[in-house]
Amino acid sequence: MQPQPLLTPLPRDALSAAMQQSFDRAVAERGDATFVAVAGHAPELFDWYADFYQKVFYGGRLPVRYKEIARLRLSTAHGCAFCNKGNRLDAERAGLTLAHIEAIERPLDPIWTAAERALLQLAGQMLLTNPTGFLSPELYADLRPHFDDAQLFELGMTLAVLAGMAKFLFVYDLVEKEPYCQIGKPVG
Repeated sequence: MQPQPLLTPLPRDALSAAMQQSFDRAVAERGDATFVAVAGHAPELFDWYADFYQKVFYGGRLPVRYKEIARLRLSTAHGCAFCNKGNRLDAERAGLTLAHIEAIERPLDPIWTAAERALLQLAGQMLLTNPTGFLSPELYADLRPHFDDAQLFELGMTLAVLAGMAKFLFVYDLVEKEPYCQIGKPVG
């Protein structure tokens, strides 16, 4: 169940036309639009985030498939139910099968190509739940045959934005969490 955020969600009709479209898509694909409704208070920040997705996530140097794999790995491990609902659909649109989606937390599974295995290991280093994450020389050696340094930088920036957004969404109670999610729970 989605908690009630402390920040007041705006009604759909108070949002811009573009944000209403995002609101409707969030409801249709994820079952909730709290993030969009609260973002209506600062539409320029919502526009920045939408721009990130258009320019970096769906543009950039890498095939979207790789970014979808990494994004689903983060959301699954972090326990974002809201994210997982949409990310699974987007992963399927990018060509991942149900078998891939089910293997997302098994980076060494033979279903993955060598590039995808290395990518999943990099995503594992970027997890919020991995405070000792590190791009080791060994991981870099696994990544380098498949990705150049510009692509690896793009992956790092993309994963950092996604992980940071996850933390923000959890702390502000703007998304539904999976029952196993430990992020954003009160301590003690």
